[in-house]
Amino acid sequence: MLRRILIGVAVLLLAGVAFNWSTIYNGWRATHPVTVYETEPVALPPELGSPAVLLFTKTNGFRHEEGIPAGVTLIEAIAKRRGWSVFHTESGAAFTPENLARFTAIVWHQVSGDALNDVQKDAMKRWIEAGGGWVGVHGSGGDGSYAWSWYKDELIGALFIGHPMGPQFQDAKLVVEDRAHPATMKLPESLVHNEEWYSFDQSVRAKGYRVLATVDEASYSPRMKMLGMDRDLHMGADHPVIWSHCVGRGRVFYSALGHQAKSYALPELEHLLEGAIAWSARLEGEGCE
Repeated sequence: MLRRILIGVAVLLLAGVAFNWSTIYNGWRATHPVTVYETEPVALPPELGSPAVLLFTKTNGFRHEEGIPAGVTLIEAIAKRRGWSVFHTESGAAFTPENLARFTAIVWHQVSGDALNDVQKDAMKRWIEAGGGWVGVHGSGGDGSYAWSWYKDELIGALFIGHPMGPQFQDAKLVVEDRAHPATMKLPESLVHNEEWYSFDQSVRAKGYRVLATVDEASYSPRMKMLGMDRDLHMGADHPVIWSHCVGRGRVFYSALGHQAKSYALPELEHLLEGAIAWSARLEGEGCE
């Protein structure tokens, strides 16, 4: 165990990653996720109004230490401005049929690892299929494998295969293909964004999903270069990073943007998240009737 930890530290140092225990722990958790399930009942506030958003940020794998609080702050600010209620939790025990019935939308913000037990998974799956709205942000689609195949195959729709290293964060051209969707209607046709750009094992377009935005691979280097390794992460001309689709009657939205805390201060990301939540909650737009 100690030898593996020391090797991990050496790898991070050689890669130019600042040494701190949070970084080391997160690097370890990314490849060695834990299995922790909460079962203690979660009491929702009695004054929870409607529409209500369940904001979930549990991490059994890699934890986005900066992106999580920045995103929570932004989503809570959007909700306050729009008159929505928000209940933020990291407990999977919140996912019961009785609790979910009080929500209009769920936001999985940077969730990682196997976050729910089988009973909780079934409750969320049934709730979405019956018409609930679900929004996934960045790390919620950033695991390299999933114990819950329905989540990967039906909810996200594609498997994360990696992101660039050397450098990790790069400016790239985001191409907004569909500006009729509430999430992207306030975005320009294209913009330069600095991001940890995710690559996936397939384009969800082939599955009939509504691709809202892609990243232009010619505008950045989609390669993982580290310690002599040079892994190709190209997806080709069709590299979706934002999409929506229906699961049963439920409205499902995923965006691979949002690793860095500074992203949540951008008006473009605020417009994106606000429109995504509004659409998933059936407050704006059409689909999945």
